[in-house]
Amino acid sequence: MKLVMVGSGYVGLVSGVCFADFGFDVTCVDVDESKIARLETGQLPIYEPGLDQLLAENVQAGRLRFSTDLAAAAANADAVFIAVGTPSRRGDGEADLSYVFEAARQVARVAKPGTVVIIKSTVVVGTCRKVKEIIAAERPDLDFSVASNPEFLREGSAIEDFMRPDRVVIGVHDKRGESILRRAYRPLYLRDSPVVVTTLENAELIKYASNAFLAMKVTFINEVADLCETVGGNVQEVARAIGLDGRIGAKFLHAGPGFGGSCFPKDTRAFAATGQRYNAPLRLIEAVISVNEDRKRRMAARILEQLGSDARGKKVAVLGIAFKPNTDDVREAPSLDIVPRLIEAGATVVAHDPEARKQAQAVLKGVVWAEDAYEAAEGADVVAVLTEWNEYRGLDLKRLAKAMRGNTLVDLRNIYRPEDLEETGLFYISVGRPSLGEPRRQQASVQAV
Repeated sequence: MKLVMVGSGYVGLVSGVCFADFGFDVTCVDVDESKIARLETGQLPIYEPGLDQLLAENVQAGRLRFSTDLAAAAANADAVFIAVGTPSRRGDGEADLSYVFEAARQVARVAKPGTVVIIKSTVVVGTCRKVKEIIAAERPDLDFSVASNPEFLREGSAIEDFMRPDRVVIGVHDKRGESILRRAYRPLYLRDSPVVVTTLENAELIKYASNAFLAMKVTFINEVADLCETVGGNVQEVARAIGLDGRIGAKFLHAGPGFGGSCFPKDTRAFAATGQRYNAPLRLIEAVISVNEDRKRRMAARILEQLGSDARGKKVAVLGIAFKPNTDDVREAPSLDIVPRLIEAGATVVAHDPEARKQAQAVLKGVVWAEDAYEAAEGADVVAVLTEWNEYRGLDLKRLAKAMRGNTLVDLRNIYRPEDLEETGLFYISVGRPSLGEPRRQQASVQAV
C-alpha cells in the first residue's frame, strides 16, 4: 500500500516514518524545500529520541522518501494523509484551518480515483465534512473518500506512542475509508491495540476532548498543590493516593508551572471556542485556560520573591526551557512567560537546556546561555528548575551550591526529594510541599552580574 503524508512537521514526519517501518511505501511531502533537502540527507527538523535512526533505516530500505512534488507522490497513492498545522487563530482562539483547506484543494487536483484523503491534523468538529465539500467542488468527477485519524503522540515518546498506542481512532463515512485505515494499522493488531471506528464528527471530538481532559487534570493538581502549600500538605503524596483510584489514574497528576507545548494550549482554546460557537459553553475548559495562564505568572513571582525587594543586580540560573524533557519544542512553554518576567524585573537570566537552546534563542531575548547546569549556576542567587530533564535529576547538589552566590533552589518540577537537600546548604522550594532550610539573600549590586 502506498501512502502520502502531506506536511512533514512533527505529526507528519513521525507518522510517515512509523508507517514506513510497518512496511508501507511512504512519501512525506512538504512545500518547504529546505526542510525536504535536509530530510533527504538525514537531518531532522525536530528532536525526537530514536527518530533519526528509524528514518535512516527506512530510507535505506527504500520504503521512505521525501518530496516537494505532491502530484508525483499522489499519482499512485492509495491514501493521502493531511498532517499540516492548525495553530490558534489570533483574537478568538479558534483553530486556523486554512492550511488544512489549502492542502485539501491541492490534493483534490492531483489525486487518483479511489483515493482516501485522511485528516490527521487536529481539527474542530465539522472540518472533515468541509474538506469533503472542498474536494468535491475542486474535482466534481473524482471518486474519493474522506476519513479522520487523529494522532495521540506525546513529544519525547512519539515513536512508542505510535507503535504501542492506547487506541487508534478511525472516523469514516464509508467502508472504503475504514478498509484503508484498518490495513494501515493492521501491524498493531498483534499487539491488541484497540481500534475505535466511529463517525467523522466523533473522531474530531475525541481528539479535543482527550487533550482538554488531560489539561484539566494538570490544572487540577496544580490547584491542589497551592492548597497543600497553605495547609502543610504534600501534593505528591496526595496525587499518588488519588491516582491509585482506577477511576482517576496517576498520569498527568504532577504539579508544576503549568502546561505548555504545541497541543494543550491551542487545543483547549479551540475546544472552548467551539463550545461558544455552538452555544454549548465548556465552562470547565474555559476555567482551565484562565488558571493555567495565571499559574505561569505566579511561578515567575515565586522566583522573584526569592530575590528580595529588588531584582536588579541579581542572577537567576534557569535549568530547562523546553516545555517538557526529550524535546526541543518551546512552543507556549512556561519558560516563555517566566523568563521574560524575570528579565523585566531587572534580573540577569542565565539558562541551560540540553536540546532547546537553538529554538529558544529565536524567541527569548536578553538571556545568557550556559553550556551546562553548573556554569549556569555560577554566581547565581537563585537556581530555578523549569524542565525535568534527566540530567538535572542527577546533579551534584553540593557542587551546585558551591557555585552559587545565594543558596536558593526553586524546583518547579519536584524532581528532588527534600531529604536529598538536607546536607547541601541549599534553601529548597518546590511545588505543593514544605520548603527546606533557610535562604541566604545578597543585597542588590549596583551593576548587573
